[in-house]
Parts: sequence; structure tokens; C-alpha cells
Amino acid sequence: MVDLDRLRSRLVDGFRVIAADLPGSGRSLPQPREYHADYYQEDAPVLLGLLDHLGITQAHLVGFSDGGEEALLMAALWPDRALSVATWGAVGQIFASPEELTALATIVDKPVDPFVPLVAYLVEAYGVDGARVMTSSLARAMGDIVARGGDLSRSRAADISCPVLLVNGTHDFLAPPEPAQEFANAIPRGEFREAVGAGHDVHHSHGDWLEDTLLGWLAEH
Repeated sequence: MVDLDRLRSRLVDGFRVIAADLPGSGRSLPQPREYHADYYQEDAPVLLGLLDHLGITQAHLVGFSDGGEEALLMAALWPDRALSVATWGAVGQIFASPEELTALATIVDKPVDPFVPLVAYLVEAYGVDGARVMTSSLARAMGDIVARGGDLSRSRAADISCPVLLVNGTHDFLAPPEPAQEFANAIPRGEFREAVGAGHDVHHSHGDWLEDTLLGWLAEH
């Protein structure tokens, strides 16, 4: 996404950066994507396949929100491929109430703060109809995941052997700090840092702090 360009520009000073669009987003197909409950498990091998295609045997995995969830899942499923994982807005589990899922399903026509910028981006990138398909199917998929327990990678915490940094905002209702701290404690080499006062999009509200935190942590690993 364009709003991560600044972070990527700082990372290229010390790393080879591979910026991947998740399936159905950015320039990646299919579009518009209809999500279902197994999309995390389906996307992780796709991302691993990208690394294989590029001849990359090991990598530091950095991701926001769904990108972070995929990074954690990849590290759990293929621990020999992950040098480290650093995420923000990810917690290894779906936390969403029925009211929040309903709001997500109708967010294109009834945008609510703090997701007005996200809706504007989705409509611009995929058109109104495409954005409706994506958000309504995502709400259904997340509801199905919650119904079966919500787990993404949380139950595999012990399998994640690389160093892990979880960054979560104080007011992130999608990836709350309390369960993030618990998840980090369950990961053998896990660390947690709270973005005080932030919501889900830490890179917007606390951009300088997040970049410095990620770069400093990655430099140690």
C-alpha cells in the first residue's frame, strides 16, 4: 500500500525489501476478492511461494494487520524460513463482535470513523461495487472464523521459534493490546510493545515512533 512507502524507503537502507500485495489487493488477483474462512491458511503458502520464486530461503517478515497475521502464520508453519517477525495490528486471532462485523459488512455505504480513509482507498482502488464485495465477504469470513474460535496462529505460539515483535495500539479493537501481550508471552522469543494512544493504524498516528521501533528491533536481529 502507498501509505507504507515511507517505512519501505527506510528499510531499504539495510535490507532487501520485497513488498507483496496480498491476494486480491493492490495489483494482486483475483479482484474483487470474495473472502471465506480459510483465506489466511490459503494465502500463507502463496506468500511462501513468492519467496521460493525469488530464491529466498529465509526472510525477516514484517506486516500490518492481515499482512502481520500472515507473517505470524508463516513463521508457525515454516519456522525454518523466518529469521524474525515484526507486526503491528496483528494478534494471532480474530477479535470482532457481531456489531463490528455488521458495521464492516456495510462500511462502504455507511463509513464510520476511524475507517473513512480506508473506505476511500478501497473505493478508489476497486470501485464501489468491488469494495462492497470485498468488505461484505470479509465480514462473513471473519464471522465464520470467530464462530469456530477465532484462532489464526495463536494456538501455534510454541512453534514460532524466531524472534517476534508484536506492536499494538492502546485503542486497537481489532487487535487489542492485552491479548497481544499474552500472545507474545506464549511465543518463546516474543516481545510486545504498546503504541500508547494509537488505534489499529499505528503507522498513521505514530509513524515516526513505529519506524524507529521496527528499525531498531530489526537491527538487533
